[in-house]
Amino acid sequence: MRFKAVTLDLDDTLWPVAPTIRGAEAAANAWFADHAPAVLADWDPPARLALRQRIVEDHPQQAHDLGFIRREMFRQMLARSGHDSGAAETVHAIFMRARQQVTLYDGAAEALAELAARYPIVAISNGNADLRAIGLDAHFRDALSASDFGAAKPDPAIFHAACATLALPPEEVLHVGDDAHTDVIGARRAGLRAGWINAGGQAWTDNEHAPDIEAESFAALVARLLRG
Repeated sequence: MRFKAVTLDLDDTLWPVAPTIRGAEAAANAWFADHAPAVLADWDPPARLALRQRIVEDHPQQAHDLGFIRREMFRQMLARSGHDSGAAETVHAIFMRARQQVTLYDGAAEALAELAARYPIVAISNGNADLRAIGLDAHFRDALSASDFGAAKPDPAIFHAACATLALPPEEVLHVGDDAHTDVIGARRAGLRAGWINAGGQAWTDNEHAPDIEAESFAALVARLLRG
């Protein structure tokens, strides 16, 4: 398979995102415990999930912006529990600092360094990881997040913007990610090649947009790409 550059998903591709989000939520909850304990009493996980869904429904034009959604959640949680909603910015900053504390999958750091030594890489993420804060930015030519760009994968626009950054047509770019719909089908529809991190060993069911290459982990996929 021939390609000249790579676009790369981040969450659940280079690191598992669930424990990272749990850690960030724990950091926010610690602030609530010290400064607004009523929030913890009023907002259990099901209530927070329902609030999140309502915010997305009320602001569909910002559904791609996870930072907005999280800040608005904190704002409404504080206000409805009788606290100053202006503190939402403080809580969100605490959440975001903790959100950058990631643990890479085994072999991912080495594989990323190998890949970056051979190809320019642009990150494309629907999340809000900060590569500089994490310490991986040196491996990337650029990074596009849905929150900053204004559209989320699988929208072709964000893929095409990454290709423009690389000064390459889509057919000469390989996108790598874990999500069958947003990463593989999204990339293929945008004209890119696609590499699938298929950790669960799932069967591919979409005949039109199958990945060009797949492996059980990022490290294994890079090994296949670079060593055949």
